[in-house]
Amino acid sequence: MRVLISGGGIAGPALAFWLQRAGAEVTIVERSRAPRPGGHAVDVRGVARDVIERMGLREAIRDSQVDERGWALVDARGRKRATMPADLFGGEGIVAEIEIARGDLARILHDATAGAVDWRFGDRITALTPDGDATFASGGRERFDVVVGADGVRSGVRALAFGPHEEFVRPLGGRGAYFTVADPGDLDNWFEMFNAPGGLVAGIRPERGGTAKASLSFRTNEPWTRTDKAGQMRELRERFAGIGWRVPGFLASMPDAPDFYFDEITQVHVEKWRRGRVVLLGDAGYCGSPLAGLGTSMSLVGAYVLAGELAAAASPEAAFAAYQEQMAAYVKDGTQLPPGGMKAFAPNSSLMIRMRAVSMRMMGVWPMKGMLEKQFTKADAITLKNYAPAGLPS
Repeated sequence: MRVLISGGGIAGPALAFWLQRAGAEVTIVERSRAPRPGGHAVDVRGVARDVIERMGLREAIRDSQVDERGWALVDARGRKRATMPADLFGGEGIVAEIEIARGDLARILHDATAGAVDWRFGDRITALTPDGDATFASGGRERFDVVVGADGVRSGVRALAFGPHEEFVRPLGGRGAYFTVADPGDLDNWFEMFNAPGGLVAGIRPERGGTAKASLSFRTNEPWTRTDKAGQMRELRERFAGIGWRVPGFLASMPDAPDFYFDEITQVHVEKWRRGRVVLLGDAGYCGSPLAGLGTSMSLVGAYVLAGELAAAASPEAAFAAYQEQMAAYVKDGTQLPPGGMKAFAPNSSLMIRMRAVSMRMMGVWPMKGMLEKQFTKADAITLKNYAPAGLPS
């Protein structure tokens, strides 16, 4: 079986890991010229922890984990108004047991596949037919038995095979940026978050090596336009002008950050993840947004299930149908927003900010604790099949 995967982040290499062990000939095409370092912290939750154990990557991930004690909501003077220790919900809270920089996880997955998978950096798919004919920006054209779009929210494969971006991506009424702060001071290993009136949210979370990742998010229903980097920074400076806490330092550090990223806060909903020999995986087919918080876990679990079904089924089409059937309920739960969604995350008024702090202080107390446990146990809402009889190691 010849399989082409678009996207060299998390979902694509995880799928390649399993497929090449099942005997497939796998190619990954990635538009960047090398594995992308850095990125925000991602977490591995619930059943996804079982997947990385089966991959034999738990120790490699442990060596690159971010040490975070928990999450704290702070006021303008930096005083903690509500906290959620990392162990409050058995390692499944806002800060999970396994937190790792996205770039570090991508590097681990790349290293685990580099010797057995054909990695093609600096290239992308420019044309695609339902039966697996792919044309590349580099000029070549090849036929594959399966083509997988694992290329994120703005998936190029989805645009070519399923339809325009606007049909599947739902704005949630906000935008967000993140970037590295080189000298954040002593965070005592806490992920801190600050709310300001007008639907403004700032955050900072520790990284390995003494740096930290700053984030700036805000509510807006204005149409999204992808301005250049200078325009994006200008919008953030205007939105966050006069805001206290650490925000002035964030804005001052922003122009020198090597990894500045700014985008809409969105969800992706695709009714059927397959068209002919083309299938979607991870954020390209089902993204709940950073607010839902299960994107990495759904990518890892989805990769395991899709690879297992491709190894077991009589045809790619049958495998795709079984993959969606196995994943449907898990994805439905995993893409559901927490109560209040963007409005709860970024309150508009001082009164609502104070109410948020009060509600967060109640997180460990019944009945709030019971409500949140339902939210945080979604990561376990699937039972993994054993695909060993089909040739996939378990």
